[in-house]
Amino acid sequence: MRLSELEERLQDPALAEALSLFGGCPSLIVEVDETDLGGSASRPPNAPQGASVPAVGPAKCPVIGIVSKNAHTQDLPALLDVAVPSREEAERVADAVAQSPVAAMTLVGLTRVGEHLTIPDRLITESLAYSALQHGAEFQGWLASRERKPPTSEPEDPPILIDRQAGELHLLLNRPEKRNAYSAAMRDALCEALSLATQDPTIERIVLAGKGPNFSAGGDLDEFGEATDAGIAHAARTTRSAARLMHSLRDKVEVHLHGACVGAGIELPAFAGHLRATSDAFFMLPEVRFGLIPGAGGTASILSRVGRLNLNYMALTGDRIDARTAMAWGLIDAIDDA
Repeated sequence: MRLSELEERLQDPALAEALSLFGGCPSLIVEVDETDLGGSASRPPNAPQGASVPAVGPAKCPVIGIVSKNAHTQDLPALLDVAVPSREEAERVADAVAQSPVAAMTLVGLTRVGEHLTIPDRLITESLAYSALQHGAEFQGWLASRERKPPTSEPEDPPILIDRQAGELHLLLNRPEKRNAYSAAMRDALCEALSLATQDPTIERIVLAGKGPNFSAGGDLDEFGEATDAGIAHAARTTRSAARLMHSLRDKVEVHLHGACVGAGIELPAFAGHLRATSDAFFMLPEVRFGLIPGAGGTASILSRVGRLNLNYMALTGDRIDARTAMAWGLIDAIDDA
């Protein structure tokens, strides 16, 4: 489909509805040529990346654009949710979307709106969407297919080690045997430490790192599916929010990343004012594959750092992003070569 054809169809409500999951269309692949760049369907001057165009409503599913590698982001049509250089790559993204079409549709709808929201408002909308998907068929199907491991005893060590050094607060994720999986206990400990920093003006710098070979492999999968009340889960996420605290302290926070930085393991660090990563660090957002969206603040923090198109690409494909690509995108601020 050409971009001009998509624009025309979206003008008609009946045709637009057909271009949706309910019309058997979980995603759209459109070809974008040079005449489509910088035109009426592109971002208005000074608008956020991919800002919507009033004359044409957004598609009801992810729109994957095939564009030239030389195209500038600011010239890309606003209707696109992902931009890739080849049909083969576009079809790969479409195949990923087809595995969890409701989660994918929810993600791109959220990021379209999120560009125009403040960080606190993004966190609220993300949590609402996440709660809805937790009770959806895609996530429940993933849960049912997953082999449940018998519970194991946790070490008595605290999930986060806290060290105060004069005006600095050093925080170390301390579940190396679980690849520093982000559990409820770790969230509570992180919130407690960050809350302390908000109340103590003598803390001028906060350094967050992870113990062991990985910074964090993301949310603790053993705890996935424990939420049985969507409303209470939303209330809990927005009341005790490490993401909100990290954002409020961002000018003081520096995060040192290494190894696996997956899901919450990059979503939370992305709120910090400065991110350093070792050259072997890698970054992933696998949640859409589970029938979810990034739920630790990623649609707020990573959106600000890399823009809507790159965030959608990361989340829809679940691809592993290396440190140099992350640096080029602005996901991290520095690479510490070994």
